Amino acid sequence: MNDRATFRSFQESTPQDWQIIAGEFRTFSSGLADRVLAHLNLLRGDCGGFPIDRLDHSLQTATRAWRDGRDEAYVCCALLHDIGDTLGSFNHPDIAAAILKPFVSDADLWMVQNHGIFQGYYFFHHLGMDRDMREQFAGHPHYERTAEFCELYDSPAFDSKAETLPLSEFEPMVRRLLSNPVNSIYRSAASVAQ
Repeated sequence: MNDRATFRSFQESTPQDWQIIAGEFRTFSSGLADRVLAHLNLLRGDCGGFPIDRLDHSLQTATRAWRDGRDEAYVCCALLHDIGDTLGSFNHPDIAAAILKPFVSDADLWMVQNHGIFQGYYFFHHLGMDRDMREQFAGHPHYERTAEFCELYDSPAFDSKAETLPLSEFEPMVRRLLSNPVNSIYRSAASVAQ
């Protein structure tokens, strides 16, 4: 049975309490990749009217980026860019960005966070929306990167006949990425707990 802290409020907590919590955090955080991959698998079978299911779309997006020589962090962003579809139906890029934020560069994070608006260039006009909504970001340092992501990888990844690597091909990349936070207020605490 796991030890547990005894405080009723943070104001009452002690260094010993936080040693217990930090030890538990190490175990819990080591399972992050398993939880993310399990959640990604929730996209299997959910087509939402699209030609292929959401998992195959994610795998195909990642496959395209990988085959194009993108680095592992970028490929993981491509794989996880729509992971928020199940919980954030109205803001799925925010969910993906929140998961990836501690682990990726500002450029990759911005790309994931804004891909929904940039992807809209290809279909918003069919829904009576402004397809040029992405122009609000004209001149932003990551504008071209995000437009390119949508054009080369996200937008064309609905082809049932296109190469689609299995999730097992990307799992080691996800595990490596999610084991090394580079941007978290808890980064130093995580290294102490290890």
